[in-house]
Amino acid sequence: MARHEALPLARLLQLASPALPVGAYSYSQGLESAVEAGVVRDRAGATCWIGDVAALSLARWELPMLAKMIAAWRAKDSEAAARWNARFLATRESAELRAETVQMGYSLARLSAQLELEGHAALEAIDEPAFPTAFAFAVAAWSIPEREALVAYLWSWMENAVMAAVKCVPLGQTDAQRALLELGGRIETLVTEALALDEEGMAPSLPRLALLSAQHETQYSRIFRS
Repeated sequence: MARHEALPLARLLQLASPALPVGAYSYSQGLESAVEAGVVRDRAGATCWIGDVAALSLARWELPMLAKMIAAWRAKDSEAAARWNARFLATRESAELRAETVQMGYSLARLSAQLELEGHAALEAIDEPAFPTAFAFAVAAWSIPEREALVAYLWSWMENAVMAAVKCVPLGQTDAQRALLELGGRIETLVTEALALDEEGMAPSLPRLALLSAQHETQYSRIFRS
């Protein structure tokens, strides 16, 4: 592989790495509440839950939104990026889920400034950058291809969700790897579906996640912040 081909891949792996200091490990995105409610009890249930959220929320809203934001940042259209950011924040299903994406977005925006990514001031000018907004900015700044960026974003989300299941279901490490094998096999289809959606077709639909996430705010015993 030539150096000019390897560099965007290395940057992409850096963005998708659990070592990225944005605090993703602190969140379960409603999974902990699903376990508490008895909706998720084992590997099969955790895989089903994570797969459903990926298909019904990320592929229908978050991933196509990410693609729109990447295009906006590539065009240096910070106003368009800010509009998409506001729309994304408006669709967070609970206070915890909104706080999660804002905290992670702030952390990645701050890191972008510390790493001196070109144009980082435009990202910092957004009052509450969501995580996809900051992720899209880094993708554009590092000239990472759109499709590969969506694949990495979805994989990173799935990996974090499975690691949350390891702690709160709980799952063993082998079951976690089995879950990742199954979920990872769906990524190509989900990303293709996401990129095929026009603006009118973009919409998340997870009322049960919204309810369980809201209940998590008053859950007595918690490991995660969402």
